[in-house]
Amino acid sequence: MKKADIGLIGLAVMGENLVLNMESKGFTVAVYNRTTDKVDKFVNGRGAGKNFIGCHTVADLCANLERPRKVMMLVKAGQPVDDFIEQIIPHLEPGDIIIDGGNSHFPDTIRRTSYVESKGLLFVGSGVSGGEEGALLGPSMMPGGSPAAWPSIKTIFQAVAAKVGDEPCCEWVGENGAGHFVKMVHNGIEYGDMQIICEAYQMMKELLGMNADEMHQVFSDWNKGDLDSYLVEITRDILGYRDENGEALVEKILDTAGQKGTGKWTGVSALDLGIPLTLIGESVFARCLSAQKDLRVKASKFLTGPEKHFRGDRNQFISDLKDALLGAKIISYAQGYDLMGEAAKEYKWTLNNGGIALMWRGGCIIRSAFLGKIKEAFDKNPKLEHLLLDEYFKVTIEKAQTGWRRVVASAIMHGVPAPCLAAALTYFDGFRSERLPANLLQAQRDYFGAHTYERIDKPRGEFFHTNWTGRGGDTASSTYSV
Repeated sequence: MKKADIGLIGLAVMGENLVLNMESKGFTVAVYNRTTDKVDKFVNGRGAGKNFIGCHTVADLCANLERPRKVMMLVKAGQPVDDFIEQIIPHLEPGDIIIDGGNSHFPDTIRRTSYVESKGLLFVGSGVSGGEEGALLGPSMMPGGSPAAWPSIKTIFQAVAAKVGDEPCCEWVGENGAGHFVKMVHNGIEYGDMQIICEAYQMMKELLGMNADEMHQVFSDWNKGDLDSYLVEITRDILGYRDENGEALVEKILDTAGQKGTGKWTGVSALDLGIPLTLIGESVFARCLSAQKDLRVKASKFLTGPEKHFRGDRNQFISDLKDALLGAKIISYAQGYDLMGEAAKEYKWTLNNGGIALMWRGGCIIRSAFLGKIKEAFDKNPKLEHLLLDEYFKVTIEKAQTGWRRVVASAIMHGVPAPCLAAALTYFDGFRSERLPANLLQAQRDYFGAHTYERIDKPRGEFFHTNWTGRGGDTASSTYSV
């Protein structure tokens, strides 16, 4: 009997769809699930008559694999991944490969790579994006871990991944936790993209008084230009969807957002590395605020704000909203790339920035035409320090800023919350400021805590302390910089 090219543990929605994708590309797949009746149901159902080998134990799964064995897990992140690694290891031989395709936190992947390699095996932590449809038709895949594993899994991964032209949306990302880190940043950008779209929707609805049909048309138009993307496309579809009563379903959905933690991880990582990831941070907090529904209902009856009554040119404002969305989207990606660049230095990864943009061009949730411009920017200058220092993004964001400023000003004047659109604009203004008021902040720190400061008329790295009150001494506190 022919052995399988790869084995997969975890036949939930993503796992089922991914193995069907693999099999459709000519690979034989061994499948296992902790609840074994799921294996039988799949092999006799969606997998009937196809090249699947159903297995009822981990040992059986490993025994049915060609060398080097490739065992992929699509299980819940956390302890279940560690538990399965322990179950798999005894059935493998040196050079065999364990792959974690779940949403694991990158520090766990760094730890697991080291542990699995210590057993003479290879480990891959791969981000897989695109949801259930992406898994079936072609996801974006972001593998990292033991570099020696890549040649053995490359053919399978690139065959099942989404394609942009002939280019697969899958390439080796980097060492140990790099793949899961890049997937985490992808998810953070996804949080930001979703929130700025929601803010545009709220302004159209509450400030302009637009109905779902009118908003559906706007998003349909936007999806044909610079904002062409999966999230704008599905927003168009959502606004056009009617329930059994012929009414817009979106307006009947409770306004409390859920989250699985990847956006939070991105924000925490940014704080750890000292990168100003302001838009993504605000998008996480926006979800937290939405979850305080009962408290907001009480506050809405107690606190008042300005009247929401727009008196300007509605068509111009919609055009301005498009500019605001584009400007904020550029900031979101710029901050995400800034974070990946700092992480690469910290964890000694060699990241291919243009390749990452290509991986995100298709299959994943943040896929958009816009990403082609990011790839071009890094192809032109692989050492590009920041996306906003590329000519295309400079011209685009400068052109968008007038309408963007009008939108943020209107939101503030009319009391419509726009945390991400505003935070992104504030970041843009801070980033392009040669001088920020941190000189006063350093003086304050030195005044109350003797934390010292540098001077603009002295060399960098030379620190000073002032006895501001005449009552302090000359002893200075230690300092550190993020």
